[in-house]
Amino acid sequence: MTDFEIRPLRNDEDHRLALEAIQSLWDVAPGTEGYDRLDLLTTLVEAYEGKRWPVADLDPIEAIQTALDSGEHDRRELADLIGDNRVSEVMNRHRALSLAMIRKIEAAWHLPAAVLIREYQLSR
Repeated sequence: MTDFEIRPLRNDEDHRLALEAIQSLWDVAPGTEGYDRLDLLTTLVEAYEGKRWPVADLDPIEAIQTALDSGEHDRRELADLIGDNRVSEVMNRHRALSLAMIRKIEAAWHLPAAVLIREYQLSR
């Protein structure tokens, strides 16, 4: 079991460690101290994700743009993930995100796949 201290999550490293702790507690029995710890960690992660990636109402391109605007990621990183020639096409809504692109962005930037797979309007 990961020994993650219960405290506010302040950055992506805290988030990653909390997710590891959650994973280590996944099969604990209800009513145990481990189960209470799992509940607390899940609440902390949900709060952090809601604040860190407020993308619940965003379409995939808006979510990516929000990540870019946050300053933690830039277009060069996006190009490394989806291809230099695809960034403009995707961000200008001329090309839809492919499943491969979605997987890469989700894994590298921790944007929720549930947001990235949403349908969105392409420009004509």
